[in-house]
Amino acid sequence: MNSFSHVILKPREELEIQQGFPWVYDNEIQSVKWYADDGSGVKTTSLEECAVPDGAVVEVYTGKGGFLGSGVINRKSRIVVRFIGTEHADKIMENPADYWEKAVARAVNIRAVNFSDIDSCRLVFGESDFIPGLIVERYVAGGSVYLVVQFLALACEVFRNEIVSALKTVVKPYAIYERSDASIREKEGLPQKAGWIYKSGDEVIQINENGCILEVDIAHGQKTGYFLDQKFNRFQIQKFCRGKRVLDTFSHTGAFGLNAVKGGAREVISVDISQEAVDMVNKNIALNNAGSVMKAECADVFDLLKKYEAGGEKFDVIILDPPAFTKSAKLIQKAYGGYKEINLRAMRLLNAGGILVTCSCSAYFDENTFYSMVTHAALDSHRRVQVLEKRGAGPDHPLLLGYPKSEYLKCAICRVM
Repeated sequence: MNSFSHVILKPREELEIQQGFPWVYDNEIQSVKWYADDGSGVKTTSLEECAVPDGAVVEVYTGKGGFLGSGVINRKSRIVVRFIGTEHADKIMENPADYWEKAVARAVNIRAVNFSDIDSCRLVFGESDFIPGLIVERYVAGGSVYLVVQFLALACEVFRNEIVSALKTVVKPYAIYERSDASIREKEGLPQKAGWIYKSGDEVIQINENGCILEVDIAHGQKTGYFLDQKFNRFQIQKFCRGKRVLDTFSHTGAFGLNAVKGGAREVISVDISQEAVDMVNKNIALNNAGSVMKAECADVFDLLKKYEAGGEKFDVIILDPPAFTKSAKLIQKAYGGYKEINLRAMRLLNAGGILVTCSCSAYFDENTFYSMVTHAALDSHRRVQVLEKRGAGPDHPLLLGYPKSEYLKCAICRVM
């Protein structure tokens, strides 16, 4: 045995991991082999009895002794080990600064295939880029590169210094802002934090997406300030909007609506329940000189769809991009009802042959459930629906095979007959 602790799995618990799943749960662990500080040598105990400190790098083995990879242990979380590599731990810890610089470079370099230096995009997508718990967004504003980072798990938090150093070296940003103010950190035994961690700059910046100017509040906006994952989907809707009346719901910054304007829409109504979001949409409307075509309204989308249906309103294009209606497997059925209601009402509000762009960003609401919901919404609205395109997140959000949560975003472009 090498000097690193070994986490031994129960029989057959390795099957999903061998297919690419990047976590080990507490109920999958049979025992832990570790070195005792008192010099008494190697001990084999249960997870609860082992003295391996949280944040240590451990190696994971099958019950028969097969090596699976190395990860960071955290007994405060149900996800006890998050894999950081398929190498042995001594190889990773020999020079961790070099290891993480190479990991960051791999993630950044693959984005160069689809994104130029002037594009805003996600540079690191956590487990999908083999850096668990780490999110890095690149925003390009006024020729300067801002990074917004989230350290959401102990597995990346313990390598914070090495990762930040790697980002400086590989990306050479103007400034880095941290948005580790998510509640998920508390499940990892970590406090929430936010603020500048490298230099400082403007907290509200302007980016260019698909020819639209958008104001992004990196300090106070949702998550990292903006949702980059829909960039290509927003561009794709432009070709359906020329001369059309468009309803953009759950609009956040109004980016879908502004892309509709860019595509030649004759009227766009963007709706969000948050007055702060509506204020931001109005700023973005002004930045794009779109006031003659686009307006923002503060309203509950569920109530507004009912009101429009009762009033006989009709649209040519409707965009449904709601927040995740469920963040738990236990609430899927409740979420199903919510998704179905807005889709059903949207279908009734569309003119014949109208376009419905419908999305779900909940990882627990998988693709089969999502398209089942669309099917039943069509049935109950007495509409026939063609799915013209099945889409997801952009190429800066790669899917990791064996890790279904990486395929969280569903986006269907439908024609409603």
